[in-house]
Amino acid sequence: MDERPDVYPWWNEDEQALYARLGCTSLGLDSQEASRRQALAPPKPRLARLREGAVFLLRRFASPLVLILLIAGAVSASLGELGNALIIAGIVLVSVTLDAYQERRSAQAELKLQQSVAQKATVLRDGRSIRIPATAVVPGDLLALEAGDIIAADAWLVSSRHLQVNQALLTGESFPVEKSAAATDIGTDQAIDAPRAVLAGTAIHSGSATAIAVLTGAQSELGRIGADISRRAKPTTFDLDIQRFGYLILRLTVFLVLFVLLINALFHRPWLESFLFAIALAVGLTPELLPMVVSVTLARGAIRLARKHVIVKQLPVIQNLGTMDVFCTDKTGTLTEARIRLDRTVDVEGRPSASAAALLQVNSRYLAGAKNALDEAVLSASGAPLDAWTLLAQLPFDFDRRWAGTLVQGPPGVRLIVKGAPQDVLRLCSAYAPGGDAAPAPLTEAVRQTAGQTLHDMESNGFRVLAIASKAMPAAGTSVDNDDASDMVLHGYAAFADPPKRGAASALKALRARGVQVKVISGDSELVTRHVCAQLQLPVEGVLTGTELAAMDTATLRGLVEKTTLFCRMTPAQKERVVLACKQLGHTVGYMGDGINDAPALHAADVGISVESATDVAREAARVILLRRSLGVVHDGVMEGRRTYMNVFKYIMMGTSSNFGNMFSMAGAALFLPFLPMLPVQILLNNMLYDLSELPIPLDNVDAEDISSPRRLDIGLIRQFMFVIGPVSSAFDFITFYLLLHVLKATEAEFQTCWFVESLCTQVLVIFVIRTRHNPLRSRPQGALAAACFLVVAAALWLPLGPLAGFFSFVSPPPLFYLMLAPLVVCYLAAVHEIKRRFFLARFARRE
Repeated sequence: MDERPDVYPWWNEDEQALYARLGCTSLGLDSQEASRRQALAPPKPRLARLREGAVFLLRRFASPLVLILLIAGAVSASLGELGNALIIAGIVLVSVTLDAYQERRSAQAELKLQQSVAQKATVLRDGRSIRIPATAVVPGDLLALEAGDIIAADAWLVSSRHLQVNQALLTGESFPVEKSAAATDIGTDQAIDAPRAVLAGTAIHSGSATAIAVLTGAQSELGRIGADISRRAKPTTFDLDIQRFGYLILRLTVFLVLFVLLINALFHRPWLESFLFAIALAVGLTPELLPMVVSVTLARGAIRLARKHVIVKQLPVIQNLGTMDVFCTDKTGTLTEARIRLDRTVDVEGRPSASAAALLQVNSRYLAGAKNALDEAVLSASGAPLDAWTLLAQLPFDFDRRWAGTLVQGPPGVRLIVKGAPQDVLRLCSAYAPGGDAAPAPLTEAVRQTAGQTLHDMESNGFRVLAIASKAMPAAGTSVDNDDASDMVLHGYAAFADPPKRGAASALKALRARGVQVKVISGDSELVTRHVCAQLQLPVEGVLTGTELAAMDTATLRGLVEKTTLFCRMTPAQKERVVLACKQLGHTVGYMGDGINDAPALHAADVGISVESATDVAREAARVILLRRSLGVVHDGVMEGRRTYMNVFKYIMMGTSSNFGNMFSMAGAALFLPFLPMLPVQILLNNMLYDLSELPIPLDNVDAEDISSPRRLDIGLIRQFMFVIGPVSSAFDFITFYLLLHVLKATEAEFQTCWFVESLCTQVLVIFVIRTRHNPLRSRPQGALAAACFLVVAAALWLPLGPLAGFFSFVSPPPLFYLMLAPLVVCYLAAVHEIKRRFFLARFARRE
């Protein structure tokens, strides 16, 4: 094991030489040896860990909001204003440290949650088959691979049965390629082209195999080319909205700074003082705690979701859960119990058929690869003895042709047995077995109509139906292809019962009541899907079949998808087209599924949702994993996503509206005041204290009305609210200016001190008004938020009287100021509440 196995073409090696090189046998490894090899795995180099930590920290400084602060601090320090520079440095340090700390905690929480639903692998240890985490696979392990598995290591095929592997992760090619353990003399230069090599990260499309693990972890092809391309995160809608918000703040900051500099230049004021004042305004307008607020809210949201049996693999997806307004779901296992039971096997006239039942049993028994729920239902039902049959070849199930075939030899001779979607199997048949058991007779149009009516009756009663057909084959035949499946004999149908899931009706009703459209995308027929929807009391507005969708272009599909509830007989590619069409209309789309055929749609959706027991391919494509098969859990996730979104939204609304008002007042005051309304160091202190009052916002309570419908970060609404509430704040600031100048006759230092106190008190206390669209006296804030706000107000009142007053150029305010302050603050809060109430009333009236 000392020699690196990746320095030679292991994929061209023969079986015994590979066993010798890897130090194992055809029985795999024992647990003790596997543990020893896992312990020998090289740890990540210390230099690499340090480099990762440095990059993690430096990324915090790449934010446009932090860059504004850094530039402001550097300019202040270069001009000798050390007090200003120290405060800015403190703000940056608090912002970056809190952000880095919270993101690290978020990442750890995310990793812990991901590990709870980590990919598994089936290996042979101590002579028995066990499931272990994929990361625990070591060279020499014998892997058991089935359809839907993601391969855990670069491996060499020991045996295979009709194996097809999807290598899109490594090659970009969407079509699966055939792999085989059959011996070949053809050598290849690359493992990916070798017929006996299957690589880590690729997926089993169909068939089954056993393979010996050769390269794992960073030694595998996937590990060498860049680690985690399979989980390259797409930017969420929330990420894009935050980016747009950052650009809005940047534009406002540039405008405000240039305005102040221009005004002060026109009045021939000292340029250094004016420049520092403008820099302080830029800092004051910057919501520098936004990254930290986002990190904390997402981490708390993920932990709360985990308690509700929802595991989020990527934290930003929580925001997408909150904004999701279209929920697409597969039928089997999501709307139904997935406890499928074979109810009956009948001939084309609906009478019981023993021959159809026997052929169905043989097909399900000898079909290679992962058994689906229908096969398991067939095998669990009593039937004819199967020992007399031998598998010769097979045609695994394909989502395009929609049937599976087995070539078997038994007492009647060699037969090709096919089962699948009734319409597709009927196209293969030219004869039928009357009564299911008699000699074949021509499948006339009249018989086809009878068969169609039998199918219609069963599907109308909610049964999922498969057709069974067979054909005698030459005795010498040991292979089969699609062309052999023609002129077959139709034996009848198998009807499967799958009752609706308990609680699904109430969960769907709750989602629809919360403003989420529900669409069902199924591979089943329209009649079966309609029956299930009727039982679940889901209104059906329109129906689209896979055949109809195949004939449509993208524009036509976009026009229909909005008013269509059911999408039936859909292939995996068609499911993906439906999801993409919804996204192109501006919706945030969730998709829930658990099968191989759901993987494309799960990957395309904004919120891909699967379950812990899903196939590896589905679980890998999904971003949200449910530990319980319950649509009620999906509803809980949606509500938690909205709660998380609302607390981020609150911070943005508070920071932009009140900050903008104060900064606008300071800029406006430059037009008529002979001195600065507040010194730069006081502006920075004001901003830092205000930030401290907002720290507990991620913990805040949320009004029920605010999470009653999907929400998206509306930059237009934020801008309008800022331009409505900001002037109200400025109006009261100008009233304060008048009282200070003409009633109190305040000196320059008194004016700056009094306005610092008034500004901070109004800015902090208005948090209680802006945090809710309703009456702030009835919407209770979280205790930590209330405590932080009152402590900052107390600090604002104490600073001018305390030992730090001289450092910040504060003086004691006149006693009359405190008598004016209370009514001024109360009137301001009342005015903001009334204007806020009218703003949201008008906003929602326009929406209706």
